[in-house]
Amino acid sequence: MKKLEKESKNFLTERGWHKLKPSDLAKSISIESAELLELFQWTNPSLEDVKKDKEKISEIKKELADVFLYSIYMSVLLGFDTKKIILDKLEYARKKFPPSIVKNKGDKEPGTEDFYHKIKKSYRRKGLS
Repeated sequence: MKKLEKESKNFLTERGWHKLKPSDLAKSISIESAELLELFQWTNPSLEDVKKDKEKISEIKKELADVFLYSIYMSVLLGFDTKKIILDKLEYARKKFPPSIVKNKGDKEPGTEDFYHKIKKSYRRKGLS
């Protein structure tokens, strides 16, 4: 991750973009994530179907890379340890959604069950996001 951060910082500095505003980067992250989402507009393919569609996979990789890059740019310019903030969030998610609560909960797609929304709502009330 440190190598990615260094490469990203060099990329930004070489172009004079090392003083970009966080708000502009946040906008870019949102725009790129919308472009990723656009690849699925009007469709809801299964994981297996997406994996079989080589053209879609190629487009997903490009848009996902854009989201990652702008996110890393923001992290680097704000002086964050990108690996640490990701691992911290992953640990938080482990506590928020323990396997004993979320795994094998019927035949619905993961994330669509009502209890996910209840957990999120409960955390928001507590101010824990």
